[in-house]
Amino acid sequence: MQRTEGRVLRFLERVQVGDLDRTRKWIAAEERRETERQRGAQVQPAAPDWLIEMGLGGRDPVYVHVGGCHMAGKRSRGVERDQALRAVTEGVDACPHCRPDTELVMLD
Repeated sequence: MQRTEGRVLRFLERVQVGDLDRTRKWIAAEERRETERQRGAQVQPAAPDWLIEMGLGGRDPVYVHVGGCHMAGKRSRGVERDQALRAVTEGVDACPHCRPDTELVMLD
């Protein structure tokens, strides 16, 4: 009877060692992913100060935004201050949410 109990306990031990190894691999993989996420966050370029949002087809600008505006669409691209100022003075609408026209005038 003890031989059977000993075999069962050894089997249980092998199962638990396997589970522990698997858990350690999961932990190591998650730690690698977290390290990669942190490294990626540090490497991201700074957001542009000004954005111009292009219309459908990408030909005509429709809005000027302050960089980081939550209303800027996917067709937005970063521009320099002078380009944003020129666009506003040439009649491109300023975003009513982030008010880049106010920001541009304040910096003059």
